[in-house]
This record gives sequence, C-alpha cells and structure tokens, in this order.
Amino acid sequence: MTPKERVRLALAHRQPDRVPHHFDFTQPACAALAAYYGEDNLEAILGNHLAIAGVEADNEWEEIRPGVWRDGFGVVWDRTIDPDIGTVSGCVLLRPNLKGYRFPDPHEPSRFARLPAFISKYRDRFILVSIGFSLFERAWTLRGMENLLLDMVEHPAFVEELLDAILEFNLALIHRALDYDIDGMRFGDDWGQQRGLLMGARHWRRYLKPRLARMYGAVKAAGKVVCIHSCGDVKEIFPDLIEIGVDIFNPFQPEVMDVHWMKKTYGAHITFYGGISLQHTLPHGTPAQVKAEVRDRITTVGQGGGYILAPSHAITRDVPVKNMVALIEAVCEQ
Repeated sequence: MTPKERVRLALAHRQPDRVPHHFDFTQPACAALAAYYGEDNLEAILGNHLAIAGVEADNEWEEIRPGVWRDGFGVVWDRTIDPDIGTVSGCVLLRPNLKGYRFPDPHEPSRFARLPAFISKYRDRFILVSIGFSLFERAWTLRGMENLLLDMVEHPAFVEELLDAILEFNLALIHRALDYDIDGMRFGDDWGQQRGLLMGARHWRRYLKPRLARMYGAVKAAGKVVCIHSCGDVKEIFPDLIEIGVDIFNPFQPEVMDVHWMKKTYGAHITFYGGISLQHTLPHGTPAQVKAEVRDRITTVGQGGGYILAPSHAITRDVPVKNMVALIEAVCEQ
C-alpha cells in the first residue's frame, strides 16, 4: 500500500494497513537528526506520507540585514533567534486603513513553476499545496496583533476590508493550485492559545468563518481535501469547522485537547493529524515514554482510520535526538 493510499483510507475513516504519519522539523532539529544518521537527506528514513508544497514567489523574501528578512507583504521578520519563522518586527499598516498599500501579485508565475516537478517526484504521496498565514495571521502580521484585536471592536469595517482583500488574494492562489493534479490544500492560520480562541468565538464566527467557508468551499467544489493547521485550543469551534468543510485538522495538541475525547466526538467527520506531545513527551520524556505515546495514538486514535500520526508541530531544537529516533522507530514498529 502506498502512502497516498493509506492517507485516502484514513480520510475515508477506514483502517489502513498501518497508520499514516508525517514528520516535520525545525532547522536546528533537522540538523541534529541528520548528524545522528550521518545523512542529510532524511526522506528514506522518515517515510513520510504527505508531500506539502508552498506557493511563495521567487522574490518573496529579502534579507535586509543579517538574520532579518522582509516578506512579499512588507512584513519584517527577525530570525536571529528562530531561523524558521522568526518574530514580526514593527507594523506595516500603522492606521486602520489600506490606503496606499499594495498586495503582492498572486499570479506571479514563479509561485507554481516548480509544482509540476514536485508532483512528479512525490506522486506516491498525498500531495497538499499549502497557504500559510492564510487569513487571521496574515491580517495581524500586517496590522499588529493587539491593533487587529482592538480593530475588531473599534474599526470593524476596516477589519472586514482587510480580510476581504486577503481572501481575494488567497482565492486567486487556490484556483491556480487547483489546476494541478494535487490531493488537497493545507491552510495555516493559528486562532488558538493555550486556553481558548485568541479573538473569541463570536469574533471568529463574524470575521473569519464566512471567509474561511469561501476558501474551503472552492477546494471542496474541485473535489479536493481541505487540511487546516491551527495551533491552540480551538475545540469550541469544531462543529463550525466540520460545517465549512474541513477534512483534516492539525496539529491536534494533546496539551490543549483530550485527543481520545476528540476522536470519539468528532472522529466520524474529521481526520486528525498530529497528536504527539511537543510540549511534554518529546522534549522532556524518555524514549520509552515517546514510544508508549506513539503506540497509544496508533491503537486508540488510529483505530478505524481518521488519523495521521505526527508531532503536534514541527519538531523543535529542544527535543533530544534520542527521542526523535524513538519516535521514528515506534512508527516503523507498528
């Protein structure tokens, strides 16, 4: 059975021959694991079931000083501490209006120039095209987190205008991506914190839900799968996510939701992707505890399909190599 076939069975809530999995790593963690194996190309060792392609243009990022980058939206990211994502520096939209601001070109040809080769290389995997920072995150990186949350109360018309502009940018990317032989699309947009939604359920339903429904609906209309990534405790809106067409939910953090209860409650409608603790077990547990958690997820959450095993985020630098190896070994032992 190929990785693609396993994922499709899991999505159909049927039991594959083994639970599919996918491992991502931050740059420091990847370097540590590569040093352990003495191999820079870890693909054969990891045996991942997903292949995820981005749609950034060739000129999307510019290093404006050592370790500090500007993206295509004009947002400045300080990567001197975190080389993978970084932290937002400053604010692009100083006032609650879009006057004078120009979005990047969603039709820039380089965004999709490498996708045919990517699809050809990974045709045995379940292929997702990814749009990161897809709505709320794109808005707050432009306006500032505190500013945007205040704007939801004080300047609602501006929030609607900003989110509509982001939506139209995304829809252009979505429709172009759907021209290719892919299995689905992955949308990254963190709405949660350790306890509940950052903006609260009422504002999520007012500002985000109708626009997410249009994005996800475009994917579903093409017969493709919708995968979302949203960190934090967002279980309050799971009925909404199912209503607007989410097929795969990631990262499924055991620190903020009971993974067994979630599978029992929503597992008939959604496939969970994640579930291995990156706040506790992987960084602070023993290899035996890592393997025990993997076995539990396989035999409980993975029962009957509807599960893609993964850490609850890209593996971070504080995870010991021995625990990364234990994770890989436990998946291979199933």
